[in-house]
Order: sequence, then C-alpha cells, then structure tokens
Amino acid sequence: MPKNAIAQIEAHGEELAELAWENERLGKLSARTAEIVRDAGLMRLLQPKEYGGLGATPGEFAEAVMKLASHDGSAGWVAGVVGVHPWQVGLLAPKVGEEIWGQDPDTWIASPYTPSGIAEPVDGGYRLSGRWQFSSGTDHSRWLFLGALVGDGEGKPKMPAKMLHVMLPRSDYQIIDDSWNVIGLLGTGSKDIVVDGAFIPSHRVIEYDDVVSGTAAERHGRPDAIYKLPFSVIFPVGITSAVIGMAEGALAAHGAYQRDRVSAAGQALRDDPYSAYFTGEAAAEIQAARLQLLDGINWATRQVNAGNEISFADRSRIRRNQVRCAWRATAALDTVYARSGGNASRRTNPIQRFWRDAHVGLNHFIHIPGSVYHANALTYYGVEVPEPLRVGI
Repeated sequence: MPKNAIAQIEAHGEELAELAWENERLGKLSARTAEIVRDAGLMRLLQPKEYGGLGATPGEFAEAVMKLASHDGSAGWVAGVVGVHPWQVGLLAPKVGEEIWGQDPDTWIASPYTPSGIAEPVDGGYRLSGRWQFSSGTDHSRWLFLGALVGDGEGKPKMPAKMLHVMLPRSDYQIIDDSWNVIGLLGTGSKDIVVDGAFIPSHRVIEYDDVVSGTAAERHGRPDAIYKLPFSVIFPVGITSAVIGMAEGALAAHGAYQRDRVSAAGQALRDDPYSAYFTGEAAAEIQAARLQLLDGINWATRQVNAGNEISFADRSRIRRNQVRCAWRATAALDTVYARSGGNASRRTNPIQRFWRDAHVGLNHFIHIPGSVYHANALTYYGVEVPEPLRVGI
C-alpha cells in the first residue's frame, strides 16, 4: 500500500506539475491538487491503523514526499508537514483520533508548533489565545496542532516556561486569508491563525517534553514502536524530504532543457564538458542528500523496532545530517539554476520555481544549522550540552 502512494503520485506527475502554477496563483493548493494527494493516501501513510492508516515506515513516507515535491514543491511541502501530524495523534488519547477521523479518515491536520499563544489552565483543560504564523496547508485542514505556553493567570507565560502542543477543530480558530505574501512556497497557503479564548479539553493537550521523549503513546495503550521515535527525529523528515524533492525536480527540468539547448556560440550544451561536469556533480550531491536523510530515519526506526533507546548524541547526529541534507540539496539546485541560462529565470520555467521554493524552505527552524552543529560538536568533545542548545534536538 505505501508503494501505491508513490506510484499514484507519479501517475499524476504531469498534472501535478501543471497545477503547480495554479497553486502559486491561488496562494494555496488547488482543490484538484489536494484531491490527488488525498486519493494517493499520502496523508494516511503515518496515520494510526485503526483510523485508516496505511502502515508505512517514516522512510517510505519521506520517499513519497520527495516524489510529490519533485513535481510541485508547495504540494510536497504541505504533505511533508501535514503528513507527519497523524503520527503525533498516536501519542494522544484514543478518543482524539476518533474525534478527528471517526467520520472521515482523510481529514487533514495543520499546525504550527511555535508557542505563539498562551494556554491558561481552567477546569477540564485550558483557554487558548494567540496568533500563529506559517500554517501550511491550513485551507484543506479541519484540525490544528498549535504550540502554546502555560499561562500564569494574567495572560503571560508561567515561569519556568512549560510548552504544550494542543489540538483544535476548525470551528475554534480563524484563518487570516491575506497573510501569505511570499516569494517561494506560494502554493503552501501557510497563513496566519488566530485563536481567541478557545477551550481545549485536557485529552487534546500534550506536554512538549512528552512529545520529545518518545514515551507518551505507551501511556495510552499504543505500544507500536513507531511512536517511540523522538519528535525531533521524525518531524523534520517530511520538510527536508520536500526540499530534496524540489532539487530532484529542478535537476530533471534542467536535464530536459539542456538536451536540446544551444549556446550563443552555436554549441549544443549537451556536448559542453564543463556544463556536463556540473550537472553530474549536482546530481551526485542531490542523491547524497536523499540517501543520508533516509539513512538517518531508517536507522532510528530500526532502533525503536529492536527495543533500543535513541540517545541525545544519536538525535544530535541525525539532526545534524538532516540539516546538512537540506543545505546540500539546495546548493546543488543553485548549481543547476546557474547553469540553465537566462531562460531559467522566466516565470514560466519550473527551475526558478523550485529554486525559490527550496530557498524559502531553508528558512524553516529545522534547517537552521548553528545550534544543531554546535550541540553535535559538543557530543564529540565529550562535553555536556547546555539546555539552550538542546532545543529542537
């Protein structure tokens, strides 16, 4: 079944590539793009099986996201983000899954996790207020995961700060339609979200520390090994897979263009050894990024399947490599773009769209290298990693 998702995406490859232009114009995924992704089952690859999940591994999910992003970077990005959220629902009480998918197993869940709101404790749960940016795929989602800080009763964070992930149905938040005006990933529709005093029952709340630890699901009687993966290992995979897929899409478009392109001097570019050299180098770098990303998540999956713990040093190594994969793939895309000639910059050329999408994708928090590389280096030095450097790892 997981392999069918990839096959169905590829079967609609030409249509998805054409729809990418409409998605940019709309500032969100078109209804047809969402339909293709939904019918392929991509969003259900990591969904709990009892609610229609397809039982895929995180590595198989990553490969499906790469395939989709190679046709449309925005669609791949939405799938990479939204497609991980069903996995996190598996960390919560079973009644949450019933609320979301009881009537429709194809219901999508958006985010973001940045703690941009205050959750004030009340009887039976919390009252949530705030404004969040970057809710990718939100127009096609009927639920949200949001990050929040526990309040002190006066609308400010209680100290020491405690971060929560909470879930809301579509009736409890507002999408700000004119809030997504960007140069890349236009089709993701990553709009702002506003919540004004919505009640969040306790069963739809999970502490961030419990998400990171990989132990939350067992408390709810779900022993499947996949739910023991640390959040910092599995969540970044979908987003970085999308960036790698964009690079693969640009490389394919570049190859098709170079085949018949003639230089100003009248030389066929396919016979130019210098251009061919850089194409080959870029292809190798993109392939290296793909393989290294899959190696990390597949290794982690084997570890939890074998009943082994994943240490902080392991998480640090996987995160280091995941970040590097995104930058390596994008650097290779830069090489492809620079050697595709002036026509690569035309609005009608998919190479420039992939180039814009990938560079905007690098700005996501999970692709920022500084603290991740620093923390990883300290593990090699045998030095205790301070708490600020552990965030996101």
